[in-house]
Amino acid sequence: MHILVLGNTGYLGAHVAEHLRALPDVRVLVAGRSPAADITVDLATDRPRDLAALLAEAAPDAVVNCAGATGGDAVTLAEVNARGPAVLCAALRVAAPGARLVHLGSAAEYGPTEPGMRVTESAATRPAGPYGATKLAGTVAVTASGLDATVLRVGNPVGAGAPPTGLPGRVARLLADAGHDRDAELRLGDLSAHRDFVDARDVARAARLAVTAAGPLPPVLNIGGGEARPVRDLVRLLAEAAGFPGRIIEAGSGGSARSAQVSWQCSDITAARDALGWTPTHTLDASVAALRAAEGVPAR
Repeated sequence: MHILVLGNTGYLGAHVAEHLRALPDVRVLVAGRSPAADITVDLATDRPRDLAALLAEAAPDAVVNCAGATGGDAVTLAEVNARGPAVLCAALRVAAPGARLVHLGSAAEYGPTEPGMRVTESAATRPAGPYGATKLAGTVAVTASGLDATVLRVGNPVGAGAPPTGLPGRVARLLADAGHDRDAELRLGDLSAHRDFVDARDVARAARLAVTAAGPLPPVLNIGGGEARPVRDLVRLLAEAAGFPGRIIEAGSGGSARSAQVSWQCSDITAARDALGWTPTHTLDASVAALRAAEGVPAR
């Protein structure tokens, strides 16, 4: 079986590629902008016919699209998160119409939801900003493509390799810089929002199961921890793991504007359990420990 992974140098893409390589009788090809990639691809700029030619040569049995942008202006987000999946689907319809496509979406596509509510895949999508809107556009391109495709709508991933552009990676980096200075102050935004955290390894396992599942899959599957935790809990666990003796100050500003518009996020993961036999296996504590270990500092 040949599996093509796009975006393997990214946070979740690296985990997905690693999990897929562990499968027997599987050859994993990677595609992206890196010179080290098996196939040089840029979904933000490539034309469908050029990408189709590359895909025809690779002849994948399955494709996992982990390429995406979480930051940047609206144009950048649209090029990668919306145009990218549309171009990929157009190329696959020509070059490998029988290949299964597994695309990583985002719970940000749902937008604001009622506190205490677990959203199912049939819930209304009302993204709060350009990121969620462009991810939703990518999901629509995939689900309307006519391909054997499914979108894994991922919650807030935590784990090894978390980038500094997201809260877990940013806080871990700030804590590492602060060291053990008792007078240190970590100034963050409002941490009262609730998020559905999921370990990056559990996301990768869901992608692996989606690639190898027999028969068609639902068009969208929620992949999350299945519970909402205050962001404050994540920061506290990171600080405890780092042995941080200073003060954490919620300044009420300086946080993500996108996050500030969504105070509650929690996904119903029943459909993923039924379709894939998947449930998360790593606790938030384990995710924090993996993030710390990847930073080269053992968790305390």
